[in-house]
Amino acid sequence: MQALGEKIQQSSAFIEDIYTELDKVIVGQKYMINRLLVGLLADGHVLLEGVPGLAKTLTVSSLAKVINTKFQRLQFTPDLLPADLIGTLIYNQKEAEFTVKKGPIFANIILADEINRSPAKVQSALLEAMQEKQVTIGDTTYPLDKPFLTLATQNPVEQEGTYPLPEAQVDRFMLKIKIDYPSESEELEIMRRMAKTADKQELKPVITTEKVLEAREVVDEIYVDEKVEQYIIDLVFATRDPEKYNLEDLSDLINFGASPRASINLNLASRAHAFMEHRPYVTPEDVRTIAMDVLRHRVIPTFEAEAENITSEDLIDKIMSTVQVP
Repeated sequence: MQALGEKIQQSSAFIEDIYTELDKVIVGQKYMINRLLVGLLADGHVLLEGVPGLAKTLTVSSLAKVINTKFQRLQFTPDLLPADLIGTLIYNQKEAEFTVKKGPIFANIILADEINRSPAKVQSALLEAMQEKQVTIGDTTYPLDKPFLTLATQNPVEQEGTYPLPEAQVDRFMLKIKIDYPSESEELEIMRRMAKTADKQELKPVITTEKVLEAREVVDEIYVDEKVEQYIIDLVFATRDPEKYNLEDLSDLINFGASPRASINLNLASRAHAFMEHRPYVTPEDVRTIAMDVLRHRVIPTFEAEAENITSEDLIDKIMSTVQVP
């Protein structure tokens, strides 16, 4: 454990470098940056939800710059086609054959801006890339580069002309994070920095994709005690069978509980969080810190709950306050 601890201290040193570099252009939003790094280290896609103007796109593009990786931003619109995302076959008259024109999804970090504005065909094309890490064009399947991370944003206020993400696709996201407004002091600093016509400060890379992949291997080595594993299982199963955990009052409020992906992702994300804290083991506090982001989009309230203005977050809060912590 001591040897692993020293290894983690060395391999996780870049976390502070990333925070320092991002501080040059991003004010506040530590929570969003932290969860994006968790997704990066745990090989999990992240769905960001927040009103316009909260620096979601800026944060994602800035993160790609400091990692020195290939980045593509895709503005999802109702007229977008799957070929606009994954690419297509183009007929070459001179050679009398079809050639492949690869789309923008062939990158390391994809920003799917306003993902809920694209129709179902585009979302299903993205679904294969997210889950299988591959893309099919014509009869040929092409593997995507590693790391491959989809960071998607959606706007919760303007729902006209949107296509709600199907549950199967939402479940593919490791984390769903909700971005809130900055504090008064943070917004004052944002105004002072951004209220200029001059070019904004450029960021420099502080880590390579090779280092990210090496860090993922170290994350896999982080120790998870059996009691912590059981705690993860208890949290997930309490969303499916609340009566077993003395939560009978939630039985009529939960329509569907979290899928097995929740257990897997909660384990991985907790390890990534421990790695970022430079620890060789996962604590129950790591699990509790990350649990809401893993579960909020996987617990579906009933109509009765919605009628009483009870959200999935309210249900998860009740579960976390009741399930015994080891």
